[in-house]
Amino acid sequence: MIKKEAGFTLIELMVTMVIFVLAIAAASQMFIGQLTQFKQQGKIAETNIEGIIGLELLRRDVAHAGYGLPWNMPNGVNFNYSEAINDASTAHNDTLFNDSAANPPRAILNGDGIGINGSDVLVIKAVNVAINAAAHRWTRLGDGDDKRNGLSGDNFANNDRVIVISPGNTDANRRTLVNGLFNATYNTTSTFAPADNTETYIIYGVDDNTNLRMPFNRADYYIKTPAANFPSQCATGTGILYKATVNQGDGGLWELPILDCVADMQVDYQLDLNPVGAVDGVIDTTTDTLAGYTAEQIRQVKEVRVYILAHEGQRNTSYTFTNFTPTACPTCIRVGRTAVLGQDFNLLAIANFQNYRWKVYTIVVKTNNVG
Repeated sequence: MIKKEAGFTLIELMVTMVIFVLAIAAASQMFIGQLTQFKQQGKIAETNIEGIIGLELLRRDVAHAGYGLPWNMPNGVNFNYSEAINDASTAHNDTLFNDSAANPPRAILNGDGIGINGSDVLVIKAVNVAINAAAHRWTRLGDGDDKRNGLSGDNFANNDRVIVISPGNTDANRRTLVNGLFNATYNTTSTFAPADNTETYIIYGVDDNTNLRMPFNRADYYIKTPAANFPSQCATGTGILYKATVNQGDGGLWELPILDCVADMQVDYQLDLNPVGAVDGVIDTTTDTLAGYTAEQIRQVKEVRVYILAHEGQRNTSYTFTNFTPTACPTCIRVGRTAVLGQDFNLLAIANFQNYRWKVYTIVVKTNNVG
């Protein structure tokens, strides 16, 4: 006898294959959705980490504006310093923020609306805004070149370029630059030591290997879209927020990117415009620019606010942004304390703006070193 063997018919196989294909298709759609969500969340987390690190650097530099700056120069001292040269790649003229060689440096400045998309350029002058190790060292100097132990000066290298400041006790001689040629190294400060054993000067490190063109350091914060290596996740029309320090050797800029996908930055200030030493705690004015203010007036800045508009993560076609400032315009976001002190940024300037998660970072800093 021949035993019959049971099997699948062609129709049964086709039905099974259709069911299998549908199941695989459904599973793949779920996988693609999960993968897209994972990638989006990963980019958002990356942006948040950048924001924490980069914007903390910005906050710290604003808080240190004015640290170590000389306020006065004695008669006969050569104070002919130079600052930045113009770097066309920044899309603004860096020499706009240079101080006159005959005057003390201004601790903090900004170019109101001169950056991309009408953004501000923020400039901070202090000895410790540079990246080098010497810029974060200081110690006391007594008569006979007596360096006081127990301070950060323990870590000075002999060839660190330094400035020497006399604290003074009146407005006319407070924080006077002693080494007017500012060409001292840590091991040659004896020439600038106080003659009186009741006096104590302060040594500030500025640079660790380059002769100084200016007796302080300077950091510029601005947005620009680089010609190459622009992050692919960033919307067209945004840029990168940079910190650029002025090189002591040639006045050029050394750039450090601190936050990607930035559309706007706005800055404003609160000032208590009393004479030095006569602060009454009352804010006399709030302004979005310090143009026209002297170094002494800028030392009365009590608060600085920085607003930064950027998007988190990458474009998501299944997401629609709706958190606008409707009193300004249907597609505007307010970047600043008010529209006058900042700007109502119209996202129509950004390609596919509705598919990005926009966020305004607000940094509020009480100044510690300007005055």
